[in-house]
Amino acid sequence: MSPALSVQQGRTHRVAAIAVGALSLSLVASGCTVANSNNGDAGNADTLRIVLQEEPPTLEACDVSMTAIGVVTRSNITEPLAERNPSTGALEPKLAESWVQNSDREWTFRLHPGVTFSDGSPFEAADAAHSIERTVNSDLACNVEGYVFGDADLTVTVVDPLTLTVAAPEADPILPLRVSFIEMVPRTTSMTERVRQPIGTGPYVIDYWNAGQKLSLVRNETYWGDAPDYARADYQWRSEGSVRASMVLNGEAELATSLGPEDGAGELGVAYPNNETTAVRIQLEETPLDDIRVRQAINYSVNRDGIVKALFRGLGEPAAQLISEGVIGYNDELTPWPYDPDKARALLDEARADGVPVDTPIRMIGRTGQFPKVNETLEVIQNALSKIGMNVSIEMTDSAGTAEYQERPFPKVGPYLLVIQHGNQAGDAAFTADQYLRSDGFQSAGGTPEFDARVAEAGAKTGIERQDAYAQVFADEPKEVMQMAFIAHMNGVLAKADSVDYAPNSATVDEMHLAAMTRADTERP
Repeated sequence: MSPALSVQQGRTHRVAAIAVGALSLSLVASGCTVANSNNGDAGNADTLRIVLQEEPPTLEACDVSMTAIGVVTRSNITEPLAERNPSTGALEPKLAESWVQNSDREWTFRLHPGVTFSDGSPFEAADAAHSIERTVNSDLACNVEGYVFGDADLTVTVVDPLTLTVAAPEADPILPLRVSFIEMVPRTTSMTERVRQPIGTGPYVIDYWNAGQKLSLVRNETYWGDAPDYARADYQWRSEGSVRASMVLNGEAELATSLGPEDGAGELGVAYPNNETTAVRIQLEETPLDDIRVRQAINYSVNRDGIVKALFRGLGEPAAQLISEGVIGYNDELTPWPYDPDKARALLDEARADGVPVDTPIRMIGRTGQFPKVNETLEVIQNALSKIGMNVSIEMTDSAGTAEYQERPFPKVGPYLLVIQHGNQAGDAAFTADQYLRSDGFQSAGGTPEFDARVAEAGAKTGIERQDAYAQVFADEPKEVMQMAFIAHMNGVLAKADSVDYAPNSATVDEMHLAAMTRADTERP
């Protein structure tokens, strides 16, 4: 058995014995093949071959906060106005060369001149305004809207071809950071229909997409920035982690994502901190989960240390909150909920004596391949819950199948537990608290008006006061609401051929920039 990997913040490590985890996604949209495409570049030294755990359901720019989409689309095909540096946390210029604050809710963005879309049309303020309106203010129900903005609409005004203002409905000290999640598309892009293959300003364009087989991007020869090293990037997908790892080991791919610690990537495995936290979300508006004693019993039954050590092989650490270290609002004084099955049984007995139907059948829903060892993790938790007297069954489904349970409005189907994985790549607790902790949050299972008010108060603060307020929110939530049983802060693993020079970072799991990848024999400036 391989020794456990040690992963330190901000560093990546070559791993002696790493293999692969699994993720699979059922294809939810059919694809088209672009005419006159060259499908024969696999294996060429100028082609980067990447094997993913799942096929993107679409490359729609307004859904890039979904991992399966963002890992291909974001900053490869389309680009945002600004990007957060995952190492420093700084918000850096991208399509906007600068931005200034006009008031507590309005900012002015100045765009880079001379930028064009891949179809040759100029990128101007009207395109940026259209992209913001489409993502946030339209009826498309974009994933970015729910994840980043909730129900808040923005007011966008074009000042001149290279200048626009963006205003929130109320004071928002991190509005530029929120806007950085919006990918820019041409003003001709539909406001009423999603676009499976978007046009963008990025360093790559879509060459062809053979649904269920391969997606190929080629270098955008009119790109406004530095030309990327590889002329082509070919994506394939395999649900079995060991297969993904073997493809790199056997020279069939240069990169393989979402690997685990047990299936043999060997010396080609690279581990890195990825900001992802796994948890069981408790649908607390459903009986018997609406009784906090039942929710506490669920928490007492989860052996977080055992799961991290036995299933994740030490790639992670037990979690006490939904965000990880490095995110504004992280509370370093919190400790994971203790493992105490006797206490769990006592709480259920107490609730049962008060008439709570604690033996009601409850579904525990997980996504196939959601993270390495996800099936085994659910089985361990189900077994623990059975031992304390709960009646829980496991239901594994694909990404489309879990979506109806993950985002509001939730179906009225009785009590269920949902296994989630949340990564706050933006670096601010607002992107977690607004969607998961507010009672009306996009992915929140419930809450209280009083707790909502404290979340809102924290979001209006800046500096150290913001840090302290959010840290207190994360400390109070398990005591007052408790809609989560946290499992672990995860680490990511990928396999990388020696021919590629690429250092994964905390954002890699959600966005994998092709321009950051070079041939190992390429001399860097």
